Amino acid sequence: MNIITGLALALSCGFASSLNIIINNDDGWATANIREFYKALKVDGHNAFIVAPVEQQSGQGGRTVFSAEAHLSRPGQWNTVPAGALSFGTDPMDSHIWYYNGTPAAVTFFALDYLVRHKGIFGGAEPDLIVTGPNEGSNAGPFLFTLSGTIGAAYAAVGRGIPAVAFSATNILDRKYTTVNSTDDDPAAIVGKLAARVVKQLADKSKNGSKNRRILPYAYGININFPYIGVSSLGSEPACLDPTFVHSRLTGGATTNIAVYDEETGLFSYINNFTSPGVNTCINGDCLLPGETDVIKECKTSISVFTVDYDAPTCGGAAKVRELLDGLVENPSGGESTKSVGTETGDATSKMTPIPVETGAAERLGLNGAMVVIIGMSFGAIALL
Repeated sequence: MNIITGLALALSCGFASSLNIIINNDDGWATANIREFYKALKVDGHNAFIVAPVEQQSGQGGRTVFSAEAHLSRPGQWNTVPAGALSFGTDPMDSHIWYYNGTPAAVTFFALDYLVRHKGIFGGAEPDLIVTGPNEGSNAGPFLFTLSGTIGAAYAAVGRGIPAVAFSATNILDRKYTTVNSTDDDPAAIVGKLAARVVKQLADKSKNGSKNRRILPYAYGININFPYIGVSSLGSEPACLDPTFVHSRLTGGATTNIAVYDEETGLFSYINNFTSPGVNTCINGDCLLPGETDVIKECKTSISVFTVDYDAPTCGGAAKVRELLDGLVENPSGGESTKSVGTETGDATSKMTPIPVETGAAERLGLNGAMVVIIGMSFGAIALL
């Protein structure tokens, strides 16, 4: 059974097997989305720990930046941690909620190497799953895949051999967890429960018949984007409160940035509404699946499977590129791959029109205090200074 079929079957009802889970994000440890997700996972019986940045870290991609100071030089997000506190610590009301002063990818490594392996928060066991988000803003398409700190934290985990799922919500809330209302229609509560539903079903499916079965195969992860939850700003369509889940792919309707020059100020800004074949040519995977950018325009949740094996397939474009280098570059595989032929699917945007997309990486804020770059692992991440 392939991963897409397994995930489709997993989204049926049933009580989840208990998992050891780390929850990270790029919006900060005190946001409404991450706390509601945590609550929903705890209700389902999981042994979950929030381990997230002490402040907003959107747009960091996979950059790994650890704190260069042992104490915070300024208060944490919404004054939840005082200036002068340690660069890592817990919520005084809940020892399962941790903060760290670093980028999202750095927080993933802090969780794995300090909390899991040094502190033993799972009793010597590895986490079964790392989940990130739900992000405040969508992260659909290949461009945001490399830019998003939420996804960067997830693929950092996948690179360490830990299954990971990144969640993003189209709603841009920028809310502290204490603002969540007690009704069932709060967007943060809804996306938290929807995200927990995916985790619950993945857990049930993976644990069926085997105590040691992995949640996902090595090098695979999942990118999930929720549509706008609630009544749209136009108010012309019914409220979206229970979106269906749809298998999707990263390409298809995807956009990338363009630079916009302001003649009056002499400054540049960006607009993320340019549909380009560079982010929409289907090369890998099922090209018949809809693009996640298009899926979330309706009251549907996109579920895209990705891999951190970034090599191009031997057929199609890769073979053409290698042939251009024949006579200059040695081919250790024996030469056959450079002569292989295959089919390359064309631009998935041929019937698409450019549209503006709400992004989950719209703003990059600085780290708390002096920081030092330890590893630059992002492949194409952009520092929005």
